[in-house]
Amino acid sequence: MTTFFDAQETRSAAEREAALLAALPRQVGHAQQSSPAFAGILAGVDAAGVTSRAALARLPVTRKYELLERQQAQRASNVFGGFSALGFGAGMPRVFASPGTIYEPEGTRPDYWRMARAIYAAGFRRGELIHNSFSYHFVPAGSMMETGAHALGCTVFAGGTGQTEQQVQAMAELRPAGYIGTPSFLKIIVEKAAELGVPLPTVTKALVSGEAFPPSLRDWFAERGIAGYQCYATADLGLIAYETSAREGLVLDEGVIVEIVRPGTGDPVPEGEVGELVVTTLNPDYPLIRFGTGDLSAVLPGTCPTGRTNTRIKGWMGRADQTTKVRGMFVHPGQIATIARRFPQVLRARLVVSGEMANDQMVLQVETTETAEGLARQLGDAIREVTKLRGDVQMVAPGTLPNDGKVIEDARSYQ
Repeated sequence: MTTFFDAQETRSAAEREAALLAALPRQVGHAQQSSPAFAGILAGVDAAGVTSRAALARLPVTRKYELLERQQAQRASNVFGGFSALGFGAGMPRVFASPGTIYEPEGTRPDYWRMARAIYAAGFRRGELIHNSFSYHFVPAGSMMETGAHALGCTVFAGGTGQTEQQVQAMAELRPAGYIGTPSFLKIIVEKAAELGVPLPTVTKALVSGEAFPPSLRDWFAERGIAGYQCYATADLGLIAYETSAREGLVLDEGVIVEIVRPGTGDPVPEGEVGELVVTTLNPDYPLIRFGTGDLSAVLPGTCPTGRTNTRIKGWMGRADQTTKVRGMFVHPGQIATIARRFPQVLRARLVVSGEMANDQMVLQVETTETAEGLARQLGDAIREVTKLRGDVQMVAPGTLPNDGKVIEDARSYQ
């Protein structure tokens, strides 16, 4: 039994980067030609010149709310808002809807969402039966996992959600090798089985996703003989990263280019700093270029002890959209980035909103080595110009601000 899904997982970092960057200009060009949305977003971009991460970082970030806005604006003529390279018919067997409602296409390529790699890392192997309790209704989660399992050579029981007692009965009678679904529903199923006195001896592994999977819950499953692993995927992008037996962060998938940027911007942050995950997928059917997930994470140093050589991330660390309403006005992370960019002396910036309801106070904390009074005054003027609100300025030493990805901290009391 091999340790790895394929040889891509153990490529040298240089070999992987060369392959990704060779594919990047082709994908950018394909998006311009095949996706009306990206034809506009990337207008004027020389695709052949996008051969480095620095060049990629100069392209605009497209965030999820923009998918929704374009889909809503073009629904009568293009339900996908011009982002899909596919149209209805034989090349698109299914279409799904995720919260928003945002519509996503599914193409015909095997393992369309690239989930087989994560399923393999969770311990599943060819010839096994998997109990899939992700939803098959509206959202792509059920199909994402099923097509990955099929690519791995597994049979799937389409359990879906709800009907806990019937889920227990099916597990007891079909004796699957493991479970795929949300961790909370697996806990409900295991507890119901115990309540009914029904043993589930074959369910010894699980791949979970869709919600937080804290170590306490992982240990709860382990105490009951179930080795649970998590993966990070979205309806737009498919698999982004997955957990291994090392239990040290999540390893990036081989079919995506991942950047971590300062929230509200498209600017990559230094390795180890928390920021928003921005993903470029190499999927030709739905060629998302620099897609902002809205999720926070950070790169871990080194490689996975299992021998997988791709970059690791810490996993989900919160949401990047920190838009906050202050004195009736919305303040966005992008506005804080705009202010900081005007001053080369500012290394990092963080807006802290405090006070009680109807008595909001804003303080812009900036990391800088300059202590001249004139800088604080200029920053104050910039706050008022950009946000249309007054705010104080606090200058702090480099390295003082927390590494938590927050650009706006809402510290108000609502009691």
